[in-house]
Amino acid sequence: MDLKQRADSVLSGAVARGAVPGVVAMATNREGTLYEGAFGERLLGGGVPMSLDTVGWIASMTKALTSVAAVQQVERGRLDLDAPASAVVPAIAEIQVLTGFDAAGQPQLRPPRRPITLRHLLTHSSGLSYEIWNPDMQKAQAALGIPSVTECRNKALTLPMVADPGERWEYGIGIDWAGKMVEAVTGKPLGEAMTETLLGPLGMRDTAFRIRPDMRERLAGVHLRGPDGVLAPFPFEIPQEPEFEMGGGGLYGTVGDYLRFVRMILNGGQLDGERVLRPETVASLGLNHMGNCRVSELVAAMPLTNNAEFFPGVPKSWSLAFQINHAATFTGRPAGGLMWAGLANSYYWIDPASGVGGVYMTQIFPFADTGSVPTYYAFETAVYDSLR
Repeated sequence: MDLKQRADSVLSGAVARGAVPGVVAMATNREGTLYEGAFGERLLGGGVPMSLDTVGWIASMTKALTSVAAVQQVERGRLDLDAPASAVVPAIAEIQVLTGFDAAGQPQLRPPRRPITLRHLLTHSSGLSYEIWNPDMQKAQAALGIPSVTECRNKALTLPMVADPGERWEYGIGIDWAGKMVEAVTGKPLGEAMTETLLGPLGMRDTAFRIRPDMRERLAGVHLRGPDGVLAPFPFEIPQEPEFEMGGGGLYGTVGDYLRFVRMILNGGQLDGERVLRPETVASLGLNHMGNCRVSELVAAMPLTNNAEFFPGVPKSWSLAFQINHAATFTGRPAGGLMWAGLANSYYWIDPASGVGGVYMTQIFPFADTGSVPTYYAFETAVYDSLR
């Protein structure tokens, strides 16, 4: 069975049994697209089919793009990976480490033992967290009147740290601060800076923080899987007039656009004659930049997510943009693969060793959905099976 038959069967079968409402998935090698398919509906009951150009909220898949935009500024000498980030964004120096709560529920704080650097931010080792996976952050938000980062208000970035910088992997708002650093050194909003140096050169015309009218015409709706396992539409949208453009998760885009980013990484920083990163920088994006820290399970602290970890039992670290698996996975991906995901169950992987990668998008809460994750794994497996 060839890749088209394998992948079509995986994706159409998932729609048919109600595992996902609609899905778009594509795979690539260094030369071009290996597979593309779209199945199901953009919104359950809406009667509009998913298509290859369907737009979705790519959520934390934004992080790799923001990270690369920051690394581009490192290449240009405007940012330094290991200098205090406060030299560029002074407000980050005001953030302290949470040590507990007093009897009145107020956070108890102390200064960090060392300053946060851009390297800390990009590797999720800054000590900054998310309330969705950390109950203490929910308490701090309530006590200090701090909104969720998905509201795209600047005060959301004042959450305290839960550890000293460099001491452990803690998934959180660090990439949003990295986006602020890009804005500071370019003098432009993040989306504009990113379009100029990355999205534009790569031809990613349908990726943006603000949903253009032509993008909205192709926008997939978000769904929520209830306790009974049934999916239903769930109205959700990132603010379209934000105080800041959320580098950690604010982008909307298409699978085809993101596949171009994947192919650029596979090609050492260039695509179709446009170079956006130096080859040595791309090589560095495949290396561990967090020392002895390792990626750990994300434990759900609210209903928008399940417990989440990709390939439990496989040791994983973080580069300046991606999670790295340090052993082979059951899908067929060898050690040294790169990946991450978005909260509404979109996923991607990049395999420099095999020269392949893929992008998969559904629009479902909770994260690590019981129907979508197995479908993504099966899609990735189908790609590797086709290479044998």
